Amino acid sequence: MPNQKPLNIHPKRILVITLRYLGDTLLVTPLISSLKQAYADADIDVLLPAANADMLEGNPDIRQLIRLPSKPSLGQFVKLLFGIRRNYDLAISTQAGDRPSLIACAAGKTAIGFVPDAPGKAWWKKLLLDRSLAFGDDYDHAVLENLRFCGVLNIEPSYRLTPPRSSKSIAHLPTKPYAVLHIMPQWRYKQWHHDGWLSLMEFLNRSGYQVVLTGSGQPAELESLRELEQHLTFPVTNMAGQLSLAELAELIAQAALFIGPDTGITHLAAATGTQTVALYGPTDPKKWAPWPYGYAGPTSPFAKVGSKRIANVYLLQGLSDHNCVPCQLEGCDRHRNSHSECLDRLPASQVIEAVTEVLRLG
Repeated sequence: MPNQKPLNIHPKRILVITLRYLGDTLLVTPLISSLKQAYADADIDVLLPAANADMLEGNPDIRQLIRLPSKPSLGQFVKLLFGIRRNYDLAISTQAGDRPSLIACAAGKTAIGFVPDAPGKAWWKKLLLDRSLAFGDDYDHAVLENLRFCGVLNIEPSYRLTPPRSSKSIAHLPTKPYAVLHIMPQWRYKQWHHDGWLSLMEFLNRSGYQVVLTGSGQPAELESLRELEQHLTFPVTNMAGQLSLAELAELIAQAALFIGPDTGITHLAAATGTQTVALYGPTDPKKWAPWPYGYAGPTSPFAKVGSKRIANVYLLQGLSDHNCVPCQLEGCDRHRNSHSECLDRLPASQVIEAVTEVLRLG
């Protein structure tokens, strides 16, 4: 795409549109911070799925959250378009989908956004948007991709992620040093094996750390955690389903360590500054690894292949004999309830070795 001159605008009302998953919502906060840093007097609203709104609780850069049903009907969507028509000086679509582009075009007097990097598929979105950026699977880390809009606007980027904040504190935090384990990702193909988690919990207990389990509170997840607990000979603190995201951020922020798979909560853990061990399999870490606390680009912190520690994030990549990691597919069987051999073959000893290094060096 040919170079375009930066836009010379001074918006007073800005809409940021992010309609994907929980982790994507957190990863758009550096862009929001950049906008507030550049346009201090502007009101910034965010349009997002209602289920993700808690990830932005207490964010000081945001005036208002506009919650959209996860699967809005056509009538709900059309009503939204008319309700926000030309309400904003600037609207930014942080995804290349049809709906985010339509919302940006309807809402903004100036509309910018991503378009698919695919010949013949993006022409109508380019016509709708005042400026567009190509977006594809092989591009840079999601944080850096979002910050490309700073170039369009000729403003300085801010690389800081903003975790949610609550006005209330957790009533009873563990009294001794503790490690937070977020065992269950949303989808099976990102899950590490139960034997590994049991060995890791036993190691942490022997090392003098209280084990704290977190989770979404979904019935199947709670049952899986209860089954794990039944194999332990020591007590753990199970807080799954009991905390808001802001409370969870507070819990993690005061922990000695967080360990989790490729999930939005692992991104949240890294954003708090807590030492974070992330277990990755099919997902490309160059694009989707947790963003290390204090890291300031301008290139992706992690490579596509290989385990590595940067700042407070130790990324462990699953093992494969077939050079297929990361495959960027939904597990070996190509669906969300599939297993992933690369994570099945990641031994507890390797995770414990990484945890030992993190706890020793801090």
